[in-house]
Amino acid sequence: MNTAFQAHLASGLTTTCQCWQITRADGVIHCFTDHDRDVSFAGLTFRADSGLSARALAQSTGLAVDNTEAMGVLSDDAISEAAIEEGRFDGAEVRIWLVNWSAPGQRSLRFRGTIGEVRRGAGAFHAELRGLTEALNAPGGRAYMRVCPAVLGDAACGVDLTSEFYSVTGAALLAERSQAFTFAALAAFDARWFERGRLSVLSGAAEGLSGIIKHDRSAPDGTRRIELWEPIRARVAPGDLLRLSAGCDKRAETCRFKFDNIANFRGFPFIPGEDWLMAVPATARDTSGGSLRE
Repeated sequence: MNTAFQAHLASGLTTTCQCWQITRADGVIHCFTDHDRDVSFAGLTFRADSGLSARALAQSTGLAVDNTEAMGVLSDDAISEAAIEEGRFDGAEVRIWLVNWSAPGQRSLRFRGTIGEVRRGAGAFHAELRGLTEALNAPGGRAYMRVCPAVLGDAACGVDLTSEFYSVTGAALLAERSQAFTFAALAAFDARWFERGRLSVLSGAAEGLSGIIKHDRSAPDGTRRIELWEPIRARVAPGDLLRLSAGCDKRAETCRFKFDNIANFRGFPFIPGEDWLMAVPATARDTSGGSLRE
């Protein structure tokens, strides 16, 4: 907070408002203000016709999560019901400034975080806002288990999913309920190659959305049928550009033979089981315990 803004707040007669910047995961930016006129700064224009408001911000000096709630009117040119239903605002980054609307250069960043749960109804929406310390609630450390805990393609895994060996881009011949898709023959990929992988929509009404692949089957007529665990939350039409990325079942054998990536395998497939922990030294060759019936 600069000195001029501090002096303005201390004057007792202020001209302040709140300005919101919402940055979605697909890069789309929405800017709003609770002032009765648009406010501009940092190359952004904050719209005054959104009907957006907020509850009091709960903040602390410790590691507790700062939280608040935003409320606003649903409209097609601002935040629409369809966009919320499609998940466009899930996890979006939020920044809130306190701004002197008569001199926008005087401002203070009051909140930075992400959108949590979003509820809608009666022409309005309610969005939970979570502060930066929310990330500290995520579990950390490593678990000793046979399967690999890494996410396919992340920094720990190292597999390049953009490679032609692990992904393909094309249009579906059929799209059923935005959940099942039929593609032309994908001869370069074995059946079930894309199971547990991801289908991403690159064009059309559902552009930017994706889903996890449940089934990948080759049909007798040579076509390929891909089914998702859940429907894409927007209409996917035949002809929309889609990308299929390979899936991984987290086993060491899959890492070695499908991805040639065993050096980065994060699981522990050779850890002895619980029976080994119960074992004790014995001189007898037969340690089965014998029969209980003579």
